[in-house]
Amino acid sequence: MESKSNWDLVEYFKHLGAKILDFSDGIGLNLRKNWVFNSFNGVVIMGITIVLLLVMTYAYSYLFPISNPMISSYATIPITNNSSNTQSQCNVFEGSWVKDETYPLYHASRCPFVEQGFNCLANGRKDGDYRKWRWKPRNCDIPRFNAKAMLEKFRGKRIVFVGDSMSRTQWESLICLLLTGVEDKRSVYEINGNKITKKIRFLGARFDSYNLRIDFYRSVFLVLPTGVPKHSPRRVKWTLGLDRFDNIAKEWIDSDVLIFNTGQWWTPGKLHAMGGYFQVRGQLKLGMSIPSAFRTAVATWASWVKNSVNTNRTIVFFRTFEATSWSGPKGRVCKVTRFPLTNTQQRDRYHLSDIVLNTVKKMKVPVSVLHITPMTAFRSDAHLGIWSDTPAVPDCSHWCLPGVPDMWNEILVSHMLSGYEDLHQ
Repeated sequence: MESKSNWDLVEYFKHLGAKILDFSDGIGLNLRKNWVFNSFNGVVIMGITIVLLLVMTYAYSYLFPISNPMISSYATIPITNNSSNTQSQCNVFEGSWVKDETYPLYHASRCPFVEQGFNCLANGRKDGDYRKWRWKPRNCDIPRFNAKAMLEKFRGKRIVFVGDSMSRTQWESLICLLLTGVEDKRSVYEINGNKITKKIRFLGARFDSYNLRIDFYRSVFLVLPTGVPKHSPRRVKWTLGLDRFDNIAKEWIDSDVLIFNTGQWWTPGKLHAMGGYFQVRGQLKLGMSIPSAFRTAVATWASWVKNSVNTNRTIVFFRTFEATSWSGPKGRVCKVTRFPLTNTQQRDRYHLSDIVLNTVKKMKVPVSVLHITPMTAFRSDAHLGIWSDTPAVPDCSHWCLPGVPDMWNEILVSHMLSGYEDLHQ
């Protein structure tokens, strides 16, 4: 609802407009009566009228801006327009899902980097249509994924994903996509011989033939979990140091591409219900809201990027929150649909994503935002549901592979493969 002051201003401008029209009518009447038109006075009066009307229009548009939550003006990449061969700015995150029978681009059972819990077909799902949807931006096309070209682009590089299990899913997806361009599959392996699982904080894949490393570090909050200050209430079991970046960050510095995410753990159920609260500069903040804490944590991340990352070498991305499909009065009902939704059901905006967008917009160093919140809001058909390694616990947060995370990577690699400028600077 608009504030009262805004509506008062609107009434003021409406009153002013009426005065202007009355004044203009009066002038016009006098001119008709006298049959004399003074050109100089007429021009002055017309000029004043036009200026006042422009002021009214601007004021109204300022108070009541027309906005589309699907559009972020700075989440754009130069890309070939459908109607011509010239390049224009295209918002790749504004669009729709279209059926494409050439998808999926890989098979989960043939990729050893897909963990069991994300392979929905192997876990009993009968329909495979969820794998056959491609994201189509409204005014352009995302280039077809070319594994061999991407491998050449990344030859000798190190790509690092940092975040929660959604980041691990994207890590698995990128490896599987690239693996389709490798002839000797045995030349791609987890560097420590580990099984792909959520229980390990670090996972690394090496593509021997290309001297390429793709790593994942589990850091669900990005900031540092800390101890409990003395004399804290009994309900406080652990805290997050919102102004202290994760202490394993030094392991991420030597990289060519950094992709961050956080969000899934910033909920009351995973914080306060588990005894988790916040600290800032050593002070316990019992009354701090989760959105305020998240904003402080993202500001800490932004400061770390500015002070620690050589952005002349390292390309930095932040991927926004992934829309979930939980429903019901308490958000505990998981219903996986057969097809994508035709509308987002108001899930295309999320306050944590807005915090990321606003923070990055103010940064003085180049950071690219992968604003995937709107595009994921349609995909209630692509969640794990009951087809995971824990079928008794339905899951409407995580995604089947192949699936939605592949499209995040298609956007990511098309950005770098074509040498595009950053999505946002």
